[in-house]
Amino acid sequence: MPEFVTLDALVAATARSKPDKIAVIDGDRQLSYAAFNDQINRVTAALQRDGVQPCDSIAICALSSAEYVVTFLGALRAGVAVAPLAPSSTPRDFAAMVQDCGAKLLFMDTFAAGAMKEAPLPGDLRRIAFDDSSAGAPFSAWIAAEGTVPAPVTIDPNSVFNIIYSSGTTGTPKGIVHTHQLRWWQYGQLDPLGYGPDAVTLLSTPLYSNTTLVCFNPTLAGGGTLVLMKKFDAKGLLELCAKHRVTHTMLVPVQYRRIMALPEFGDYDLSSFVAKFCTSAPFAAELKADVLKRWPGGLIEYYGMTEGGGSCALLAHEHPNKLHTVGMPMPGHEVRLIDDDGNFVGPGEIGEIVGRSPVMMKHYLNQPQKTAETFWHDAEGNRWVRTGDIGKFDADGFLMLMDRKKDMIISGGFNIYPSDIESVLTKHDDVLEAAVVGMPSEEWGETPVVFVVLQPHGRIDAQALKDWTNGQVGKTQRLSEVVFVDSLPRSAIGKVLKRELRDQRLGDQRVGAGMTAAS
Repeated sequence: MPEFVTLDALVAATARSKPDKIAVIDGDRQLSYAAFNDQINRVTAALQRDGVQPCDSIAICALSSAEYVVTFLGALRAGVAVAPLAPSSTPRDFAAMVQDCGAKLLFMDTFAAGAMKEAPLPGDLRRIAFDDSSAGAPFSAWIAAEGTVPAPVTIDPNSVFNIIYSSGTTGTPKGIVHTHQLRWWQYGQLDPLGYGPDAVTLLSTPLYSNTTLVCFNPTLAGGGTLVLMKKFDAKGLLELCAKHRVTHTMLVPVQYRRIMALPEFGDYDLSSFVAKFCTSAPFAAELKADVLKRWPGGLIEYYGMTEGGGSCALLAHEHPNKLHTVGMPMPGHEVRLIDDDGNFVGPGEIGEIVGRSPVMMKHYLNQPQKTAETFWHDAEGNRWVRTGDIGKFDADGFLMLMDRKKDMIISGGFNIYPSDIESVLTKHDDVLEAAVVGMPSEEWGETPVVFVVLQPHGRIDAQALKDWTNGQVGKTQRLSEVVFVDSLPRSAIGKVLKRELRDQRLGDQRVGAGMTAAS
């Protein structure tokens, strides 16, 4: 591994060697590396002028933009931690996150300010508007003058790079603290993924997500170009890919599904692609196969947690017979399985996935108890991150995911993995998506219920789909109910919010508006 270098220093090096190279494309605007680096300096100087000190934090809540990227890097150059926050948060959670991270400044845009207008924020918290709107003081007036050079700051590798807040799918979001050293372990190893100066990376997932930063950081580190997409739509993404000759992108499974379903998919020239990535949610094997067949370039699926620990990668284009897995542990990463008593399980056995590597969060911000619950120590005292996922390794060392531990259904004393039933359902021609949850049952304790989104051409009724599915699964896996819905509730990065489905059904045992069911 090369000697530690900060991300902003690598950007500055590209600005010196290739000043005219395009760093960021935001709609019709383009920033060269020289202009990009100058604006980073201006942000750093403005933070220093306003008394924001190294190891302080700022918060950003906005759609992706050149100003967002410049501010992120400017804060890093100042030794200031960045807390990127989701505009999709509830106002209450948003205010709690702003307070939790101790933000000295809050950067917003019109979209985020509108979504958070009811948030109980401190009255003395200064707000800066990226788009010079009423969301705060205008960014164009706040940023230091062109050509301003900030005071140099020496960055401790163990200081905080960012605070990524969990999606909140299991409760109040937790602040996941990443250091500069952790990020260096990620962006300092650019090969063999092609993140060099010729990389053109399209970002359609939001910048508050670790999913996005997995591609954001190495693209800038390698002197490549970022193409920003404020809001995802399938056709618009393909248009940008063809227009800018995109080589890399990170998409979540629901985005792949929507893109591949476009009748005009084959009309776009995607021959420039080197690698496409996927993470954050289960990626169906048949969807991977479709992407491999019709979309040029490699396909890499990452499995891991924002908290870090052990991560796996599936190079699907090299292992087309392993699409039902999430690949093998990445170099320098150790992934093991443990039972409920904390013992490592044997080959071929099922267990909870734990992992360790140099890429591990520092802690959850201000939550020592939650931190202690997430880290697990083996008999030798080694520290591992608990994922809460259940899996097993095949004979070749590829990891197969079974389900989230909390989503596992225990019915009549038998363990039922929802993903097993979901994989059967999605093979039906009329089914677009399916989510299985455990519902209370007096007879069995819990029983599996599935929420189904039909294909546009789907005509099967709920009872017929229930009968078909129960004829394909084991006796203990049989569905007690099929519920048709228009869409599945998802987080901003595509994770199905099964808790919402469960709570909705518990609150309305009768057939609700927009639902039909077979019991």
